Formats: sequence, C-alpha cells, structure tokens
Amino acid sequence: MAPSPAADEVTAVLQAVFDEAGVEGFVHARDIGGDRDIGGDREVAFRADAPVIVASLRKIAVAVAYARRAAAGDLDRAARHTITAANREGGGIGTDSCRHDVTMSTRDLAFFMLSMSDNAATDKLMEILGTDRVRAVATELGCPRLPVGRYRELWDPVWEELGLDPDGDIDAQLDQVGEDRIRGLAMLDPTRSAASTAREITSLLTAIWRDQAGPAEACAEVRELMSHQLSVHRLAAGFDDDVRVAAKNGSLWGVLNEAAVVEYPDGGRYAVAVFLRTPALGGRDPAADAVIGRAARIAVDQLRRTPAATTSEETT
Repeated sequence: MAPSPAADEVTAVLQAVFDEAGVEGFVHARDIGGDRDIGGDREVAFRADAPVIVASLRKIAVAVAYARRAAAGDLDRAARHTITAANREGGGIGTDSCRHDVTMSTRDLAFFMLSMSDNAATDKLMEILGTDRVRAVATELGCPRLPVGRYRELWDPVWEELGLDPDGDIDAQLDQVGEDRIRGLAMLDPTRSAASTAREITSLLTAIWRDQAGPAEACAEVRELMSHQLSVHRLAAGFDDDVRVAAKNGSLWGVLNEAAVVEYPDGGRYAVAVFLRTPALGGRDPAADAVIGRAARIAVDQLRRTPAATTSEETT
C-alpha cells in the first residue's frame, strides 16, 4: 500500500523527534476499538517490521501463560512460593534486591513482574510455569522469537561472551569491559538474538484486549495487572491524565522500550509500541524517556484524526 500524504507527514514528524533526541526509533500503533480483526488497516507504522530487542516486554507473554493456567483452574493464584537466592541476581528491582527469602502468592509474583519488572519474581514464575509453556504461548500469539526463559538461561550466554565469572561480582567485572564489547553482544543484536517487532507486540496487546489471547478471565487479569505499572515517565507521560494507560516497559544497554494500550474517555482504544536504540548504554536519559511518550502520542493522535487507513513508509 502506498503511504498517504498524512502517513508521509507523520513519518517525517516521528523521524524529527527521534533525531532531536539522538535515538533510533521504531513505532507501531493500531486502533483496537470496535470489532475489527487483529491486523486491520487502522495503523501507524514507522519501521514497525524491523526486528527489535524487547527486553522486559517479554514478561507480557509470561503473564498470559500464568493467567491462562489460573483461569483453567490448574494453578492456584493464592499458593505460596518462596523467592530464594537461586532466583535473585541482585541489583534489580523489588525482590531481586532483597537480602533474604521472600514468600508471596502466585498472583503476586505476576503483579511484581508487571508492576515493577521484578526479575526475581519473573524467574520464580518461569520456574512454576516452565519455559516450554511460555514459549508455546508466545509463538501462538505471533511472537515466535520472543526471548523466554529464566534469568540465568538468558544471561549466562552474555557473561560467557564477555568472559565473566557468573558466580563472581558481575558489576565489578563489567566495569572492566569496554563499551564496544558490550555493544557487540549478540543479546543486543536483533538479527542474532531473540527479538520481536513493534507490530508483533501491538498484535499481542490487541489479542489481550479483545479476549483473543486466552479465556476472557485470563485476558482481563493481564489487563488489570498491566494497569499497575509503577513507571509513568515514558509512554504514559505523553498522554493526559484522563487517558488510561496499561503498559510494560523494558530496558537494556542502549535499549529503551515501552508498549501499552491507551484508552480514552470517549471509548477509543489504541495499542502502541515504541522501541528505541540509544547512544548511551545506561544511566538516566530523560530525552530518550520523553521521546517514547511523544512518539506514542503522535501515532495515536494520527489514528484519532484520520478515519481512513494510515500506514507510514517503513525503512529498515
């Protein structure tokens, strides 16, 4: 489909905001209101089919796998599980930084996973669910290359590639590793590592919001859990207070992402995903954080003011 003049305009605007922030961006937004099928023509796409590193957005698929089992009655939401040193890597968020064992319910593992991106809680939930089950869910929902697995399964190859001792002080060892070696990691190259696309991620969100990712009860639970994300300085910051945002973000070296469904008071619902590659490997990057919200708002505003199909030119 040839891009419309409106699509050309939004492409130029998105490119300009990414250039201003000094980042490389990838965007996909779709109108998920009404009864249109997933993959309908109400979209804004900017490099939406280029492979991207998803980081913690992978946890959405874990949440779907959990909620399906809970809705089926073969997993007890209230069952107690203990997060131990075997699940913790340290230096993270939530229970990942706890010094002692923490016991919580299955449901609260999922809550910590999505609300604060707790890696240790995710690791324990993956232990309960099993990698094969989560991988099958991701594949079924159109994200076959999404990274799944427990923390060590994902990170041990990185430490091996860098020549680090996984049982030693990782932070101290990383201080001795040059930026070029980190940038060259397979984990950060979507052509050599598990990855997805902005379009695949909005398809996943669309399936959840339309009760097509599993039983209605399971989809409703994932939607509710995603509504509690504590971080509001990226995508949510681009929208007014009366717009509901249910989101999941992700970060890695030189990677900042967020995907969400935004719901307007008039009933409009839009799935949107913004992925960034940044020049800085870590630390605070307010300009990059802010551009995620700006890009999401630009894409959603385009959908709200354009009744016809909107597809921007994609470059890779």
